[in-house]
This record gives sequence, C-alpha cells and structure tokens, in this order.
Amino acid sequence: MFRPLLPRLLAGLLVGVCASQAQAGLFDDEEARARINSLRNELGGRIEKVEANHSRAQIELANQIEELKAEIARLRGENEVLTNDLANANKRQKDFYVDLDNRLRKLETAPAAEAPQQAAPAAPAAADPAAESRDYEAALTQLRGAKYKEAAAGFIAFTKAYPASSFLPSAHFWAASALYQLKDNIGAAEQYNKVATQWPDDSRAPDALLGLASTQQARGDNVGASRSLEKLIAKYPSSSAAQIARQRLKK
Repeated sequence: MFRPLLPRLLAGLLVGVCASQAQAGLFDDEEARARINSLRNELGGRIEKVEANHSRAQIELANQIEELKAEIARLRGENEVLTNDLANANKRQKDFYVDLDNRLRKLETAPAAEAPQQAAPAAPAAADPAAESRDYEAALTQLRGAKYKEAAAGFIAFTKAYPASSFLPSAHFWAASALYQLKDNIGAAEQYNKVATQWPDDSRAPDALLGLASTQQARGDNVGASRSLEKLIAKYPSSSAAQIARQRLKK
C-alpha cells in the first residue's frame, strides 16, 4: 500500500527542487539587471558631471583669456606712453649735450682778452673760462651720478660764482632738477621759474615750464599745474615738452 506512494513523493520533491532552482536563477538575473542599471545610472551621472565641469572650465578659460587680452592692451598703451616719454627725454638730453659742447667750444676759442661786455669795472668780469667750465662740469657729474644734494649745491654755487655765465640758464635748470629729485618742490619751482621768466628764449625754457608744472602738481596745486602746462603749449607749441604737456592735460 505504501510502495506506490514513494515514486510520487520522489517526483514531487524533484519538481520542488527544480522549481526552487529556477526561481533562484530568476532572482539572480533580476539582481544582475538591477546592478547593471545602477552602474549605468551612476556612470551617466559621472559623465554629466565631467561634461558640466568641462564646460565651466572652458567658460572660465575664455574669461581669463579675455581678461589677459584687455590687460595686454592696457600695458601696450602704457608702454607706448612710456616709450614716447623716454624718446622725448633722450632727445632733450641729446640737445643739452650738443648745446653744452657748442658753448664749451666757444669758450675755448674765445680770446683771453675778451671779457663780458659790462660797463662797470667792479663787476666780476675776469671769470676764468677754464674754472667756469670745470665747476659746471663738476656739478653736472654729480647730477649724472644721482648725487642730487651735491649737484643742487654745486649748480646753485655756480650761479652765484658766475652770474654772467652763458651756462646760467642750464645751471638753474639742473639745480631745479636736482632739487625736484630731493622732493624740495618749493626750491625746484623757484629755479624752474627763473629759467622760464628770465630766459624765455633759451632751449631750456619749455622744459622749465614742464618742470614747474610737476612741482605744482606734487604740492597738490593742480590748478597752477594746469596753467603752467597751458602756458607751455601756447608759448612753445612745437616743442617736445608741449607734446608731454598735452598728454598730461588729457589725463
């Protein structure tokens, strides 16, 4: 009676095992798909982040490039102004040394008997040309060596020792330049003003007005500086100093 039931029990057990294995395989496939989908989503998110970061980086780089272009343009403009100022300064320096050389030659070739044409015999008429040139050159050497205090003292002493010297306008001018370097704007303005008013036809007169404007601006007298620059342009319109004055008035 029991023997016919045994095959049925075995068959039912086998079917149950197969069904459980099939169900387990089904669960494994679904888990794998879920993991794959999860990885796809994660990978897609990372790709989107990378692309977004890349886009931001490109925008930032483009902005930096534009800023650099603007900075380069600004620096080029400043360089042009500085180059122009340097060229003008070099020209003025060259003109000065040419003028100095010409005057020294005249002093060397002038007859020793020739004295400054002054009627009063008590005037310091017998100035030694060699000593005059030596003292002037000594002060100029101090100025070239950036020894402004010694240069200013030397040029001022020269103006007192040689009141009839042909170097007098330049001596006052270089004294003013040395004082300006020492930030003695009042003393520099006095010397510059002497050149501009007492020797208006001298080659240093335009530069003296330009220097005077610089001392006024350094003291905060912008109105006075503007007037000096305008006077320079009106009186010496074709001078290199007038070109610089025009640039300053535009600022």
